[in-house]
Amino acid sequence: MNFDEFTGEVQHRLELPGTGETVRAIRATLSTLGARIPKDAAEDLAASLPMEINWYLAGAPEAYGQRFDWSEFVERVAEIEQVKGTDAAYHARLIVDLVHDLVPESDFQQLRDQLPESEDDENWGELFEVVDGGGWHESQGAEAT
Repeated sequence: MNFDEFTGEVQHRLELPGTGETVRAIRATLSTLGARIPKDAAEDLAASLPMEINWYLAGAPEAYGQRFDWSEFVERVAEIEQVKGTDAAYHARLIVDLVHDLVPESDFQQLRDQLPESEDDENWGELFEVVDGGGWHESQGAEAT
């Protein structure tokens, strides 16, 4: 999948009005995710994504492996994307679902392993709700708010 196909698919899934909003959503999700996971995991995921997008995950973060929970992840994505937290969480879920469709299962499992669910950490499983629910289906449309 090339850049135009990837951004077009994200724009369609999120029902965003333009490419600018779409790229901002992708950048917000992937750069925040890249900051949360170790560098090698970010590079593995990025390798299967279009070149214009993969650097958000593997090249843009100032520091890899930062420790923050799901709530802070959503706050960071919302701030970068300039949307409400509920919209940011929804966008992140759908973008991660598309990433899941493009990367090898072993790389995606490595991502999941880097975001453990425990009593001390908020539920990172929320990031994978769409993936675990069978993936995005066109009949679902946007469900944010």
